[in-house]
Amino acid sequence: MPRIIKRTVDALAPQELDRIVWDDDLKGFGVRVHPSGRKVYIVKTRYRGRTVKVTIGPHGAVTPADARTRAAEIMSDARAGKDPAARSRADAEAPTMREPRKRFLEEYVTSHCKASTAAEYGRSMTLFIDPKIGKLLVVDIQRSDIAALHHGMRKTPYQANRTLGVLSKMFNLAELWGLRSDGSNLCRHVKRFREEKRERFLLDREYRQLGEALKAVEQDGSETPAAVAAIRLLMLTGCRLSAVGDSEAALGACPPGRRRTASAGYQDRRQDSASGRAGDGSAARHRPQAMAIPG
Repeated sequence: MPRIIKRTVDALAPQELDRIVWDDDLKGFGVRVHPSGRKVYIVKTRYRGRTVKVTIGPHGAVTPADARTRAAEIMSDARAGKDPAARSRADAEAPTMREPRKRFLEEYVTSHCKASTAAEYGRSMTLFIDPKIGKLLVVDIQRSDIAALHHGMRKTPYQANRTLGVLSKMFNLAELWGLRSDGSNLCRHVKRFREEKRERFLLDREYRQLGEALKAVEQDGSETPAAVAAIRLLMLTGCRLSAVGDSEAALGACPPGRRRTASAGYQDRRQDSASGRAGDGSAARHRPQAMAIPG
């Protein structure tokens, strides 16, 4: 067949029996086509007077260009007296991305991250990283693999950028653990998506509707008192949702006489006894109008 490239390999149709199609340019380099349609790159060379065939990898996970390069290296090793099968065995024993993933979650995340962060990292691994590159060898992953993964998540830019951040940290640790060479972080130069700010404050009518809904579920017993109290605490303090899990911590975060805003700032409630204005007046001009929560 002509030179093995992606287009020609994609066009190879399966037959009833296995067949091998050889490349015209690099003698000994070929692709095995199975009846199932699976295609695997191989190389045939001579070592110590006998012919040996070495499997390089499946089409798709391995590009034709990479397979050609590896085939040439295997044939060169054989001519130099090196066992070509040794390289194949070394490749088979090389760690996949699942090894740094496991070490990242067990050794780094458990010691350096909060429980909520650890859960989010695990979610990114399971849903986005493992299905795309989990089975690839650590040393074989290319920047194009990371760029493709990131681009494939373009409809959820925030999650795509967070996943890229997880991968970047994991590749840094892979260098520290000796699984990749120094300075080889593949996330470098992969441009992050632009993110739109997601903060929004409830309108007056929305506050009233929420307060009325809380009062209704409180009266009919369809929700627990603790859940209703937690939501009211969020409305009054602007604390993070995770902080409400510990009401003492949530309330203790707000200094006496002040009100915590949704952006984690504090607004002064102290009134000047003479003028009736908050502090020097600047806080009163910028503070949202206070409102009663129904219920």
